[in-house]
Amino acid sequence: MKKTLTLPLVLGLGMALAAAASAADAKESWDKTCSKCHGADGKGQTKIGQKLGIKDLSDAAVQAGFKDEEAVRALKFGLKDKDDKTLMKQVEGMSDADISGLVAYVRGLKK
Repeated sequence: MKKTLTLPLVLGLGMALAAAASAADAKESWDKTCSKCHGADGKGQTKIGQKLGIKDLSDAAVQAGFKDEEAVRALKFGLKDKDDKTLMKQVEGMSDADISGLVAYVRGLKK
């Protein structure tokens, strides 16, 4: 009986630790890759963010304006304006799992 209760407990704990590690990795990726323009809080109140007119990612209305798939595409391929000027470069050296974690991190910025 103890073995059957222990296995689900161990698996659940392992999944929780993996999720916590993934969240820490996403924050590290945000700090390293995104915060220069978007700011640590996602508000875009950096010199570059203000120059580019970056939207406040902590604003619920802004977050409602894009789907996760669009965020993934922006991270993988970058963003350009209507004149084909680069607004955001694509992220490099990130796996699909890393990018998904980063999108989840961005969703967590919502106030």
